[in-house]
Amino acid sequence: QVQLVESGGGLVQAGGSLRLSCAASGSIFSINVVQWYRQAPGKQRELVAHITRDGRRNYADSVKGRFTISKDNAKSTVYLQMNSLKPEDTAVYYCSVTTTLYGDYWGQGTQVTVSS
Repeated sequence: QVQLVESGGGLVQAGGSLRLSCAASGSIFSINVVQWYRQAPGKQRELVAHITRDGRRNYADSVKGRFTISKDNAKSTVYLQMNSLKPEDTAVYYCSVTTTLYGDYWGQGTQVTVSS
């Protein structure tokens, strides 16, 4: 099994930055992909970015050029650096992993609020 703990959310003004962290523990050797999702009130959950075991990254069009996903293997942590934040980025952000042996796991979510 894998446990995920997100942190770094908060309230920021438009144009500001935040860095989210997703710390993994447990059977981290089985993790293939780490994803960041977000869900705004009344909207469906949206895939924001993902990073694979070998470091390949992909982003939603809405965040390209503003968000950067990275990982620190020594700390078993994946980061989402969010710059030039917009009010429409306001959502609960979730970290999720896909594993080879145990399926998918989700964190508890962290709230990001961007004021105009």
